[in-house]
Amino acid sequence: MATTANVTINAPRDPNTLSNYNAWLTRHTKANFEIDFVKKILRGNVVLSLESLTERESKEIVLDTSYLDIQDVQVAGIQVAWDTKKWTEPYGSPLTISLNEGVGQGESIDVDITLSTTEQCTALQWMEPEQTSNKKHPYMFSQCQAIHARSVYPCQDTPDVKSTFEFNIRSRLPVLASGLATGSKDFAPGKNGESGTLVYSFKQDVPMPSYLFAIASGDLASASIGPRSVVWTGPEELVGCKWEFEGDMDKFLEAAESIVYPYAWGTYNVLVLPASFPYGGMENPIYTFATPTIVSGDKQNIDVIAHELSHSWSGNLVSNASWEHFWLNEGWTTYLERRIQAYIHGEPHRDFSAVIGWKALTDSINDYGEDHEFTKLIVDLKGKDPDDAFSSIPYEKGFIFLYYLEKLIGKSKWDKFIPHYFQTWKYKSVDSYDFKATLLDFFASDKAAAAKLDEVDWDSWFYKPGFPPKPEFDDTLIKSCLELADKWESRSTGKTDFTPAATDIKGWVGNQSVVFLERVQLFPKPLKAGDIELMGQAYSYDKSQNAELVSRYYGIGLQAKAEAVYQPTADFLGRVGRMKFVRPLYKMLNACDRKLAIATFEKNKNFYHPICRSMVEKDLFGKDA
Repeated sequence: MATTANVTINAPRDPNTLSNYNAWLTRHTKANFEIDFVKKILRGNVVLSLESLTERESKEIVLDTSYLDIQDVQVAGIQVAWDTKKWTEPYGSPLTISLNEGVGQGESIDVDITLSTTEQCTALQWMEPEQTSNKKHPYMFSQCQAIHARSVYPCQDTPDVKSTFEFNIRSRLPVLASGLATGSKDFAPGKNGESGTLVYSFKQDVPMPSYLFAIASGDLASASIGPRSVVWTGPEELVGCKWEFEGDMDKFLEAAESIVYPYAWGTYNVLVLPASFPYGGMENPIYTFATPTIVSGDKQNIDVIAHELSHSWSGNLVSNASWEHFWLNEGWTTYLERRIQAYIHGEPHRDFSAVIGWKALTDSINDYGEDHEFTKLIVDLKGKDPDDAFSSIPYEKGFIFLYYLEKLIGKSKWDKFIPHYFQTWKYKSVDSYDFKATLLDFFASDKAAAAKLDEVDWDSWFYKPGFPPKPEFDDTLIKSCLELADKWESRSTGKTDFTPAATDIKGWVGNQSVVFLERVQLFPKPLKAGDIELMGQAYSYDKSQNAELVSRYYGIGLQAKAEAVYQPTADFLGRVGRMKFVRPLYKMLNACDRKLAIATFEKNKNFYHPICRSMVEKDLFGKDA
């Protein structure tokens, strides 16, 4: 039996949707698509089960669309009038449906829309066989966060609305979607020498917002990595991916469940995507989409999966009501990720990760400027594209706020609030004011905790731009990293004749090298070009498969305008599509050698996901690119 999402929504809280979701609420979404790898489109129909919320009979439905080719709209098998209104940047063209008869409050109708996507779809990436690892088959995948689901199908494209889903996807290659697989059927022979197709079906009985709509299709293979978890990837990568994740997934699940409550989505699967995937991971329910940069052959980057797993509670079960409150998704998830790290590795590892997070926060705030709107915890996105506000700030500033509350109230009391919060808002969407009210109400009868919460300057935390107060983190795992950095700084200034050797970093975990490299990035004067080459050779950073290390090492070289790293950076940008690495390196390479930066982008732009490509274009050519 399907669970129930929000019963009513009194007024739209989301400025980034054109839909009239205060009048209608999507209860169920059925997507029937055929994947056309030749034309690079999805074609088919979606059926939206919509409930009327208004007291008077409602006859007009408004849905979000973007670059869709809509062919027909029917209700109860009868065509109804519809129209796509003028394009509104960046929100698309609202689809207005005029019903033949009014619908009373609490009554539901099924709206059947026939459509296809277009080449301007911003949510789908289509890869030629040559862009995949084995170069045998094409590949496609979706990335709908934040407001890109509307370029796949007409919907109420807001996290303030959740529905259950069915997927029936016809393809000549295996398909995954953000639901539990229910089988494949209806074989159809291929045409013009192509292989035949099957319909792959999935069902999602836990209500989820439109941005978690996800599909992927390609040459896929799978392997079990735990009793409740499976890894999916290309056949050539399967052995390496299984080794990277096996043995850790059950520990992550056990840790998360001990902090919150049992996992609600059935199975947990990781799909390791091709290298062009723009994010570290995307928390699509049941099937986390993950960047291959976490498969580094040393198990040093799999904590990304702890983050995406944490989204199974924060974001997927309890969702931010709008992207203005994105910190509720990502701040909570970063907090839970680090609690998982502490559960598995020990408490010092949580603060160690937080130190790295503070550096990412610092970089993002410095990039925007300390007074910028997007450095606030709650941002104003009216008339703005949520993608432009995407940074580490909601992750890290959100984490710092929750970490502060934990320390303020006391960990034992705070740990009782965590499951209460996620149980209270399970299957629903929440804004910052709901969070505040829930917290204050929970501790209202605890005089000591309530007194502590009276100390919280809510307005400053929510609305003050720039840096939050910096906590005092445990530095147990950091000392050796900073000591080595000091030796390099002394060498660079001629104070010592320190000679680097591989033993300097013996026994370090990958993130200790990250801390070391980030400290070097902050030197008042960049290292000399020769020293940068020496560092790469001594510590094998120049040969590493770990993108976290390689990207920072190249960044140090670009800071110093060391020409020896220019072409290796360009080569790296042709292998990796994760925006965390791509955007900063393009900016730095552009400052060093604009001709090479532009040539690298032109060469690889079709390799990048549309979201990444658009953001790099803005970085290189200006906001109106």
